[in-house]
Amino acid sequence: MAEQTAPVTNAPTELWVERTGTRAYTGRSNRGAEVLIASQGVPGAFTPGELLKIALAACTGLSSDLPLSRRLGDEFDATIRVSGDADRENELYPQLDEVLELDLSELDEAARERLLVTVQRAVDKVCTVGRTLKAGTKVTLTFDIDA
Repeated sequence: MAEQTAPVTNAPTELWVERTGTRAYTGRSNRGAEVLIASQGVPGAFTPGELLKIALAACTGLSSDLPLSRRLGDEFDATIRVSGDADRENELYPQLDEVLELDLSELDEAARERLLVTVQRAVDKVCTVGRTLKAGTKVTLTFDIDA
């Protein structure tokens, strides 16, 4: 049975986090998605840095899915591993490394090379998370308080 997906909409997605405990939050969207966020070591929860890395890997996967499925078929397996240690003195990730794991054993060397170039171009062109991280972005914080 084919997996069903929700219809795609162009309406902006609302995102927020709600505090659920000491250094623990639940991230939510107006589409009903939830993710647990907490300090490192809390079972079942991601840290914000882990979510950043997962967002990058997921963006790479989604960006590469179409060219890969065109060449390998809809049922191909892919895993994107992402890593990078935080620089705790400056509180940033100086480098994030991704590894896209694929079985290309059915392709000859020239076809593999062409596919990998196509995938790299697709990721470079449409992976918003990767493009944002490479370019940097302005982040603002405002306050809405009860006085």
